[in-house]
Amino acid sequence: MPPPRSADQPAVQPPRRGTVDALISQTERLRGRVDAVRRDTSVDLDGDHDPQLRWQRALCDLAVHHLDDLGQHLGQLREGLPADQPERPGARTVPGPRTEESGTGAAGEAAAEPGGTSAARGSLLSRVGSAEWNLLTDEVIWSEELCRIFGRTPEDGGLTLDELPSWVFSEDQQALTAMVTDCLVDGKPIDGEFRVVRADGAVRTIHMAGEPVFDADGSTASMWAVLRDVSELRRSQRAVRETQDSLQRQRYAARTEHRLAVELQEAVLPPWRGSLRLPDSTAPGAPAQDPGLDGLDLAAHYLPSETSARIGGDWYDALELPDGRTLLSVGDLTGHGVAATSGMAMLLGAVRGMAVAGIEPGPLMGRLNQLLGVSSQPALGSAVCGRYDPRTRTLVWAQAAHPAPLLFRGGRGRALTPPGGVLLGATTGAAYTQAEERLEPGDLLLLHTGGLAQDAEDATERLLTLAPRFAAARGAQDCVRTVVEAFGDERREGDACVLIAKVGS
Repeated sequence: MPPPRSADQPAVQPPRRGTVDALISQTERLRGRVDAVRRDTSVDLDGDHDPQLRWQRALCDLAVHHLDDLGQHLGQLREGLPADQPERPGARTVPGPRTEESGTGAAGEAAAEPGGTSAARGSLLSRVGSAEWNLLTDEVIWSEELCRIFGRTPEDGGLTLDELPSWVFSEDQQALTAMVTDCLVDGKPIDGEFRVVRADGAVRTIHMAGEPVFDADGSTASMWAVLRDVSELRRSQRAVRETQDSLQRQRYAARTEHRLAVELQEAVLPPWRGSLRLPDSTAPGAPAQDPGLDGLDLAAHYLPSETSARIGGDWYDALELPDGRTLLSVGDLTGHGVAATSGMAMLLGAVRGMAVAGIEPGPLMGRLNQLLGVSSQPALGSAVCGRYDPRTRTLVWAQAAHPAPLLFRGGRGRALTPPGGVLLGATTGAAYTQAEERLEPGDLLLLHTGGLAQDAEDATERLLTLAPRFAAARGAQDCVRTVVEAFGDERREGDACVLIAKVGS
């Protein structure tokens, strides 16, 4: 019993594969252009002594690194998307990132300042600064950008290599010391991260990339570095990892629940999947029946939801009772998953038990309503329950806010007039009346749950139009195939069942 969908709440549309492909192409083109700029900064071998060229080369390295990450993430996004469907009329295309042909791109976005305030839109330089520590003169040169990253003013100046560790998280101090030592002693380039605590209490993650500068005799004269505030980037990466882990756990839980729901459903619903002709009762103590009287030709089918993952509480059932009569029932319990199928199993077991005990359909519905009212898992349900007597070809039935059975006779169909009955579990003390219908040889009775189509009245009308095909069918199973052909491709939010009983001629 799927919940109604409001027209005021349109479904959220996922990103389209074509849009993601376009973003990947633009990222690849931009990556190639940045890589070309990086090669240009490395052409002049004397550029190692030019701070401006070192700065440009470091920025290009950072840009290439992040564009590679962007391309990888977009590729992962594309792998998880379905193939594009034809564009809907009026659909809007999501614009891709702006390149130099269309204006400033990602580098023009604003940097997030600590404390939740947004800085004015500016270049990438607002998050990147440079530093140089001269070992011969003990001079420290920090750019204004780097001072701002550390929460300092240009007048405060930069931190010496001895002062810097006191700003760093204790867990990161050893890594920073190792990087600096490797650079100054062994001449290794610097490439690592550490976290600092600013004077205002803000915590920032800093990526440092640099290398030693040697004097004429090959000794280390100074160390220069480019430092970038990557706090927002790392926060986004953590969010991606956390949401990815959460999604994987959710998918695993959903698969497990789906498997349990399917196993429970298959264990509870009748094991037959084709036609089943109920024979005359041979149970001990059953009344004698006319040996020439035919039983019911039965067939049923379960139609899953559109996603095939939302196993619900729909059921169908046919059971020969000890007195020779036949129980026919279909029903629908709200919800999906294990909770819905377990509730369905409880209701179906109660229906069978009370029917075997001889309780009439009307009182049976009343007791089902009481059962849902005291259940530990509140739910609502609708159902039709009928008892067919082959001796008199009489159907006695009751319903609880459920589509009425359809009777087909002589190539025409009609819905039976329903007796009174409210939704199961909706109110306590509800009374359910029952109706009686006399059937004839060759009659076909169709019971179904409300999820065959989005609109229940439309489903009834479409089923009635199948009357000529039912009249030409050889048996109940052929009639079920006809229903499946008519409704199998329906876009259903929930599952549905159909049960057909044909009276022997």
